[in-house]
Amino acid sequence: MFAGTPETALPSLEALIASRHEVAAVLTRPDARSGRGRTLAPSPVAERALEAGIEVLRPRRADDPELIDRLREIGPDCCPIVAYGALLRREALDVPDHGWVNLHFSVLPAWRGAAPVQRSIMAGDEVTGATVFSLVEALDAGPVLGTLTERIREDDTAGSLLERLAHEGARLLVDVLDHIEDGDIGAVAQPEDGVSYADKLTTTDARVDWTLPAFAVDRRIRGCTPAPGAWTELDGLRLKLAPVQVTDDDTLAPGVVRADKRVVRVGTATTDVILTEVQPHGKRQMAAADWARGASLPESAVLR
Repeated sequence: MFAGTPETALPSLEALIASRHEVAAVLTRPDARSGRGRTLAPSPVAERALEAGIEVLRPRRADDPELIDRLREIGPDCCPIVAYGALLRREALDVPDHGWVNLHFSVLPAWRGAAPVQRSIMAGDEVTGATVFSLVEALDAGPVLGTLTERIREDDTAGSLLERLAHEGARLLVDVLDHIEDGDIGAVAQPEDGVSYADKLTTTDARVDWTLPAFAVDRRIRGCTPAPGAWTELDGLRLKLAPVQVTDDDTLAPGVVRADKRVVRVGTATTDVILTEVQPHGKRQMAAADWARGASLPESAVLR
């Protein structure tokens, strides 16, 4: 039985459907309201499972007794899980003979928690990866069954890196399940050193601090793209930011904006950065140069 909810989990579900293993059922979060009409819609995982004719379990709570009863009726050998979005009870963890195996998008024990990819980018890491481990009740602390590493590219956003890891991690997950079925794999306890936590990002986390070095400004913006979206303020109004370009020029004080016909620069604690696209409050996203012309920025303009 596979457990997952968002699009990030779809590559793993697809890989499992195409594998030698039988996907007996899918566990996912309940239908949620989305779009302008706020209509109820199934999760991406639920939608794909239904297309494939797979039974879908959508309990309102992960500790629903009916869920536990149905798990026992299905009797899965192993339960892979990717971004399900709820904590499971001990009764559920004990059902499959080979337990639950979780695909997590970091090299554990680094970045346990909800936002490993975002936090890794924001922290300035050069390398991240994915880990498949046996699920235990402690947060992302179970013994490791397999890992892969991936370099963080200079233009990676949280969105692009997560998409890459989702596909590479799906292959790792199926490989681990193959070895579990073959009985030739063992789990290795996570080291006690090097533990870090990746709390879910808040809107406050996404605010750019221009007094930081350009590298840190760039990484914060990319780590918050596409969600929750990096932002700053000009004259008390919020301005959302797309990823920036770091320059070698040190011409402006932190937060100070200078614009010409084609380029909008902002100062940091080190070198300037160039804004690419912005979204002013109440308006659509646009090229930064177009925004600057329309805003008639004074020479004293400062982003805060």
